[in-house]
Amino acid sequence: MRHIFSKKNRALLAELVRTDFKLRYQGSALGYAWSLLRPLLLFIILYLVFVKFLKIGNGVPHFPVYLLLGIVMWNFFLEMTVQSLGSIVGRGDLIRKIRIPRWIIVLSSSISALINLFLNLLVVVIFLFINHVDLLKTTLWLPLILIEVYVFALGISLFLSAAFVKYRDIGYIWEVILQAGFYLTPILYPLARITNLTFQKLIMINPMAQAIQDARYSAITHQSRTIYQVFEGGWYRFVPFVIVILVFLLGLMYFRKESKYFAENI
Repeated sequence: MRHIFSKKNRALLAELVRTDFKLRYQGSALGYAWSLLRPLLLFIILYLVFVKFLKIGNGVPHFPVYLLLGIVMWNFFLEMTVQSLGSIVGRGDLIRKIRIPRWIIVLSSSISALINLFLNLLVVVIFLFINHVDLLKTTLWLPLILIEVYVFALGISLFLSAAFVKYRDIGYIWEVILQAGFYLTPILYPLARITNLTFQKLIMINPMAQAIQDARYSAITHQSRTIYQVFEGGWYRFVPFVIVILVFLLGLMYFRKESKYFAENI
């Protein structure tokens, strides 16, 4: 444990994070501002289409903030996994030249996405004040929910980054999974819109759906249906958390197994 978080590894991690963040917006006129503009522009488009024209959010208190928080959390999950997917291959020259812990490369990509999440959450806070959302005591649970999303995304990132070294088709497969996941997760629509309780339960087994709904319940409105309400307090409500732990452990195990061959396979 002391070796993993040694001064040398911490310095290397900090340098990789700085480099990732700089390269991402290199050559862009607006630079770091895009980290805030992208979710905002997407939010505006989706808000106009789904709220103003299709009236999907009718009946949900503070639906604009409700929608924005879901978009921000999903974008964090998407950004973290997509960036980490190609992180090992992208650092191939570094891996071949010097001996470094492979996990640091994936971790640096995840921290870079985490920085963007914090910036986007500041925008969410501004919208909370604009929409006069009451400060709820349950907001204290929000950091724990975000940690859950981070651990889930990190497990997937470890698996994807290692698998991508050998199987480049993983990138296309994951892109399709993300597109399907976006619409299967209650981001654009309230979960209550799905009247079939069985479908609600199937959707809420997904850790991202559970986390987004719990976050909305904690920070915006208690009218947001949570996994506890969907399963009426049954033990099934723990399934998403078990999935998160399993995904992280399996991703870590697979990454450790494949990391021995990164240099020769890249």
